[in-house]
Amino acid sequence: MGDNYMKAVTKVGNWMSKWFTLLVVLWAAVNYFLPQTSLWIAPKTPILLGIILFGMGLTLNRDDFARILKQPIPVILGTFAHYAIMPTIAWLLCLLFHLSGPTAVGVILVGSCPSGTSSSVMAYLAKGDVALDVSIEALSTLLAPIMLPTMLKLYAGQWVAIPTQQLFLSTVKIVVIPIIAGVIVHTLFSKQAEKVTKALPLVSQVAILAIIGAVFAANHADLFTAQTALVIPVVMLHNLSGYGLGFLFSHLIRLREPQRKAITFEVGMQDSSLGATLAMKYFVPAAAIPSTIFSIWHNISGSILSSWWRQHTHETMQDLEREAAQAKAQAQATR
Repeated sequence: MGDNYMKAVTKVGNWMSKWFTLLVVLWAAVNYFLPQTSLWIAPKTPILLGIILFGMGLTLNRDDFARILKQPIPVILGTFAHYAIMPTIAWLLCLLFHLSGPTAVGVILVGSCPSGTSSSVMAYLAKGDVALDVSIEALSTLLAPIMLPTMLKLYAGQWVAIPTQQLFLSTVKIVVIPIIAGVIVHTLFSKQAEKVTKALPLVSQVAILAIIGAVFAANHADLFTAQTALVIPVVMLHNLSGYGLGFLFSHLIRLREPQRKAITFEVGMQDSSLGATLAMKYFVPAAAIPSTIFSIWHNISGSILSSWWRQHTHETMQDLEREAAQAKAQAQATR
């Protein structure tokens, strides 16, 4: 009975993954026209995000953290690129489009968030280095309590007062503690955790949809004003610039193709659910609009880019692993 139930859950999760972008658009439309559908969820968005990140922790194990220690340079450089590129682009776009107030704060907030959880899916579909992607995602998320308030204070402090200490404490509570709890549960109950992780895609997708619905419901009256109308091209440029500069950075530091794909997605895709949650908690609801639009758009752009890369792949991780094995064999033969 349990196995059949888990197979059904996995099947529904796979179906949702296939149609997730369309479901996001449809659910956003429902909550725009019928805001009462999800208004009650708005105060509960931190809990939903905690569930998502607890699930992320459940998928991590000691090997993921050991990999950071064994090959730290690409992970550290990829994390540096993420936090150097995305907040800076957000700030420049606010200046270029003359954004201010909650809208500017929302754009910079999503730019200051850690890497998005869906980036590893895109890296996998693009035949990229998923292990590197997951490592950067984990490190950037664990650094979020420090980096997010710092970037927000640096770039958005000119428009609004930034509650730096509260943001730090909230990010620790909402992000770091659930991830660490997930890692501990995985370590202590690895067999049971492996069974549960099959249901995680479905749980995460439902939680993300709930957060998006809450943001659209809370902002339904302000979504199509002159100020917020500029958010759509800003978000699109933000995401695409992140991809472009992430790829360029990974090329400049001479990484191979699978690693370049991983860093491209890690730089350009944001944890927009965290951005929306913090915007709703510490700023006005309108500040959550950029994060919500980012969530919709980066799933579309990421799917297109991963599909194109999958069809135009020259190197795969198998090629790199084969070369490494051959080099190791040659080194042993010459001893």
